[in-house]
Amino acid sequence: MADRVLITTDDLEHAVRINAHLETAGFHTMLVSSFDDVRRAVGGAGGADGSDAAPAPDCIVLTGGLHESSAAQLLRIAHDRSISTLGLVESTEPDPKEAARRLGLTSFLVKPADPTEVSATVRRLIERRRLQARTGILGESPAIQEVLVKIEQMAPVSATVLIEGESGTGKELVAHAIHDLSPRRAKPFIAVNCAAIPDTLLESELFGHEKGAFTGAAERRLGRFELAEGGTIFLDEVGEMAPATQVKLLRVLEDRSFFRVGGAQAIKVDVRVIAATNKSLKEEVALGRFRDDLFYRLNVLHIALAPLRERKVDIPLLVRRFIAEFAALHERPFRGITPEALQILVDADWPGNVRQLRNLVESMVVLAPEGEIRASDIPRDIRERARGLPVRVAGATRDVAGQELEFIFRSLVELKLQVEELRRRLDDRAPQRVEVIEVGPGSGIVPVQPIEAEPAPEAEVVYRAGMTMADVERAAIEAVLRQTKGNRRKAAEVLGIGERTLYRKLKEYALA
Repeated sequence: MADRVLITTDDLEHAVRINAHLETAGFHTMLVSSFDDVRRAVGGAGGADGSDAAPAPDCIVLTGGLHESSAAQLLRIAHDRSISTLGLVESTEPDPKEAARRLGLTSFLVKPADPTEVSATVRRLIERRRLQARTGILGESPAIQEVLVKIEQMAPVSATVLIEGESGTGKELVAHAIHDLSPRRAKPFIAVNCAAIPDTLLESELFGHEKGAFTGAAERRLGRFELAEGGTIFLDEVGEMAPATQVKLLRVLEDRSFFRVGGAQAIKVDVRVIAATNKSLKEEVALGRFRDDLFYRLNVLHIALAPLRERKVDIPLLVRRFIAEFAALHERPFRGITPEALQILVDADWPGNVRQLRNLVESMVVLAPEGEIRASDIPRDIRERARGLPVRVAGATRDVAGQELEFIFRSLVELKLQVEELRRRLDDRAPQRVEVIEVGPGSGIVPVQPIEAEPAPEAEVVYRAGMTMADVERAAIEAVLRQTKGNRRKAAEVLGIGERTLYRKLKEYALA
């Protein structure tokens, strides 16, 4: 069945041209002129008898772009029903990307739009949406879209992948997606949590052991690598692996062979390795806790998963999807979530990321007394951590905390604490007020006007609008080095970091 595309007629000239080109390209198209037409077409209203006239479309093209009548409502319907949207934005917009982001439009083209480019973009959006449905990786943020692109690129090959991200960001979900889209999909996917298995047992778990290899080894046992033959092995929390096991894993990556514990025969294996960590392996290498040669072997292909606090635009979509999932799972009639409650969830910082949000939504679906999540149903600690900065997020009914202001807020708080600590330390070292006296001839001790000691240098302001966290860190290091006259030991003490960390940062920012 051909992919269905709705085209609004807000800009009739563009609508007609795009409609003709999409039909030629094999899409099933429909021109719609009003908000009610769109609602009926996507199953939002249905016919007079309440039934839907046709399956929901795969994509909606807003020819009126940012000034489309009912654009916000259309985008909300599209988000709720997982329908891709493409907007055509006027070239007169001073900042089309920012305007589209404020509206919640993640994909747009600037007018006059080439119908061929529109067709290619629509097809890509539909394929990306289906990839999300297949993998369960949800989100409209640029960070998630970049991850989906990388998954598509990495899946067909057999190169090793390293996934980095905080706990709860979905590293295993990404690993599953790579495997499920790869030629190895019919073979096993074996997951191993390296942090959950004691060091003394991890080698046996990974590579197996021979009968009698150690006390209690009553029979031969196959390891996870052998069980994953032809498929994929996922090594979660690989940064927790003991040095001795790191050496054996390096051999597998280099030679595609290993020895069982107590075995004398090398065993060849055809397995794709996907590793994940919630640490920075570069830092672990610099600190001598992880082998650099193993890091380079693992880091052939790399995916970095952003924490949920850096992609708040995805929270409304995730919340609604989790509500639908758990309402069906627990067979509870559920109306959804109030705007006030959704606002609190978007404003929260989510240290446990998507896993924490998902678990919380499940508990509220089960416990909410009126079949709807209200602000009072949200745990107190989540409400207290909620921010409340005014930036528009798609799917919410009022302004909520966004990525840019959230970043600036956190940066300023951190810098304020650092500057206060720096001032305190400098004040402790500053010379005290000195009063000089001299003895006058024949008249006893005569006090002279007090002399003020040279004031301690003021802490420099190192944050300016538009700076990234790396820029802020570099500026802070430069400022403290100037104040300590290049004394790196004192600078490390003032910054509250170790000297080795400071030396690494100096090298990273070319300040050495």
